[in-house]
Amino acid sequence: MVEHQKELEIKYWKDCSKMKKVLYETHHLYYWPNFVPVVDEMLRRGTYDIYVSMPIRSSLIQENILSNACESAEISFLSADTEEKRIKKLNDENFDIIIVGNVGQLNKISSSRALVVMVYHGIGLKQSYYTDIDPRVDIRSVESVARFNELKSHGHDNIVLTGYTKLDRLVNFSNPEIKFTNQKIELDPDKKTILYAPSFYPTSIDKLHPYLIELSQDHNIIIKLHGFGWEQKKYQYQNILCTELSKKSNSIHLLQNEDYDIVPYYLHADMLISDISSTLFEYLPMDKPIIQALCYNLKLKHRIFKKRFWKKLDIDRQDNVDFAYQIVDSDDILGMVYYAIDNHDEMSTKRKEATEHYLYKIDGNASSRLIDAIEAY
Repeated sequence: MVEHQKELEIKYWKDCSKMKKVLYETHHLYYWPNFVPVVDEMLRRGTYDIYVSMPIRSSLIQENILSNACESAEISFLSADTEEKRIKKLNDENFDIIIVGNVGQLNKISSSRALVVMVYHGIGLKQSYYTDIDPRVDIRSVESVARFNELKSHGHDNIVLTGYTKLDRLVNFSNPEIKFTNQKIELDPDKKTILYAPSFYPTSIDKLHPYLIELSQDHNIIIKLHGFGWEQKKYQYQNILCTELSKKSNSIHLLQNEDYDIVPYYLHADMLISDISSTLFEYLPMDKPIIQALCYNLKLKHRIFKKRFWKKLDIDRQDNVDFAYQIVDSDDILGMVYYAIDNHDEMSTKRKEATEHYLYKIDGNASSRLIDAIEAY
C-alpha cells in the first residue's frame, strides 16, 4: 500500500511538473559519496535533469575521477578551461535547484530564483559544521535530532531532519557491488579486517604507522586516507608513507584516490580505527568495535597557540564520544586492537544508543526525505 502511494506521488510529479534542472556543486571529490544517494533518488523519480560540476584547480585529477563517475551514471558533468568560465557556464544554465556540500562558491553560482540545498560534507568533530552557514541556503539537510535542535537553538529555520544521506547506501548496496569491492582488495578470509580511516589534520598516521606492519600479521588492514592525503601537497606524505607500508605487507591495502567511497568498506571491516574523522559516527550502524586514536602531532602554530586549535574542534561532541575505545599513547594500539576484537559486544549498547543519537534513522531513506522536503518547499 505504501509503495503504491509512493508510485502515485511520483506519477503526479511527472505529470504536473516540468523537468527541474539540478546542479550538484561538488567542491571536493570526497563530497561525492554524500550526493550519490540523492542523485539516485532523483533519477528514480524521473523529474530531474542532473548536472555536476567541480571548481577548477591546478590539478585535474579529482575532476577526471568525478567526470568518469558521472559518465558511468549517465549524468552531465560541466567544466571549463578556467574557473571564471566555469562559473559563467553554470550561471548560463539557470538551474532550478543547486545542491552544495559547503558554502564555497555558492553566491557566485546561484541565481535569485534557484532553490539552494546544503547536504553538508561531514559530521565529525569540527566546528565548521556550525560556522559554514550562509543565508542563501534555503534547505539544510540535518542528520540527527541533536544537531537539528542545536541549529534550531542558534536561530536557523531552514533545516530539515533527514538522516545522513551518505549512509543510505549501507542499506541499499547491491550484492554485485559488495562482491566487486571484495574482489578488488583480496582480503585473507582467515583474518579479521581493520579499516583505518584517519583524518588529514590532526592525523594519527604519524604516530600509528609504525604499528601497522605488526598488526597486519594477524589482520587485514584497509587504509582509507582523507582526500587531502592525495590532493594537497602538504599532506601527500601520508599516501607516500602508506604506499610504502602496503609494499611491505600483503595484508595492508591502501585504497587509491580513485576509490573515493568508503561506504562499501564499512561492510567488510570488523573494526574501525580513526581519530577525529566523521567515520567515527558513520561506522556506528555496523555495531562493531571502534578505536579513536587521540595521538597526533600538532603544527607548530597550534602547539604555541593551543586555543586556536581547540577552537576548531567541537569539544562538547568529543567529550560525549563514549562508544569508542580511546588511546592517547600510540603504544597502546596493539593491545587495544586485540582486546576490542576479543570483546566485540562489550560496547554494543553504547554504539546502538550513539547510532540513534547521532544518525537519526538508518533506513536507506534519508535522500528520499530530503527530496520530499525539496518538493514541498
